[in-house]
Amino acid sequence: METRSGTTKLMSELRKAVIIQTAFLGDVVLTLPLVQELKRNYPHCLIDVVVIPRCAEIIENHPDVNEIILFDKRKSEKGISGVLSKVKELRRKEYDIAFVPHRSVRSAALARLANIPRRIGFSNSSGKWMFTDVVLYKQEQHEVVRNLQLLKPIGIQTEEKILPRLFPSEEDKQTVEQLLKQHALLNQQFITIAPGTVWNTKRWLPERFAQLASRMNEKGLGVVLLGGKEDEMLANEILKQGNSQRLVSSVGTLTILQSAELIRRSSVLVTNDSAPLHLASAMQTPTVALFGATIPEFGFGPIGEQKIVLETKELSCRPCSIHGGKECPIQTFDCMKSITVEMVEKEVLRLIPTHIHSS
Repeated sequence: METRSGTTKLMSELRKAVIIQTAFLGDVVLTLPLVQELKRNYPHCLIDVVVIPRCAEIIENHPDVNEIILFDKRKSEKGISGVLSKVKELRRKEYDIAFVPHRSVRSAALARLANIPRRIGFSNSSGKWMFTDVVLYKQEQHEVVRNLQLLKPIGIQTEEKILPRLFPSEEDKQTVEQLLKQHALLNQQFITIAPGTVWNTKRWLPERFAQLASRMNEKGLGVVLLGGKEDEMLANEILKQGNSQRLVSSVGTLTILQSAELIRRSSVLVTNDSAPLHLASAMQTPTVALFGATIPEFGFGPIGEQKIVLETKELSCRPCSIHGGKECPIQTFDCMKSITVEMVEKEVLRLIPTHIHSS
């Protein structure tokens, strides 16, 4: 890996590092392998992580993270004054090196203006000219592997899809246990369904989630819906259509780490291309991931064992965008409509221990 000067500069020792990732929840989860591998190779290095407030909780309790630094870039620290305030805070910490997986000019500027001597980021960053080391961004790689490439300039090389790790607290575990006990699901086999996503074109149809839940109930499996407060209306619609005592909702009631713990305890997660997919990778839970407008080849598919992706590959209009959109550009929504309840049910049952099939 070449630096701007054309040579590779290795680090003999690192005292303090910062990782700047101010994107969404899933992006932060997929940055954790970078943190973990850096700590494994430089165990005495203190590693701080800069994230937006909404994403802070996901890295709480992580043993490889020294400090979580909040950057409220959309509210209290919005604009140039907010950037300069955060720059002063970072400058006081006297970092040796910054890794910037987030590809915005604002994130690059934080590292540059904070006078951090070594700054490593991607070639497609809007602020790449502010880095001392520019790493080629490879579209064909998984995001975990791409992020790990930022370690190459300091002599750490790996092509593995290292799993992120999350650490729900004992209180988180007790909260989930009480939820399962309340609904008679403790020590019972159940699946989780995460029906929400910010983008409509990445969301499977609500009535099909309801139909899937009913079929799972008929097989003797409980079903728990999960998501944030923004998903409550969607969850209520699914609950109404599913109409079963073994279909329950935790939507809007659990924190992110509690949701991760709930996913860990479930037999299978069914999810759109959204953050819960990455929580399941971290918790090593079997997953059926439904991809519509987007494709796993963008680098954000599930990783680990027992991961199944369902998608409609033969459509010439797909993918229609990198992140998805509010509505289908050609008004057909064939990418999601072509994924039937029967297809999803079949894959869920493939991932569940065989004795359940006869229940």
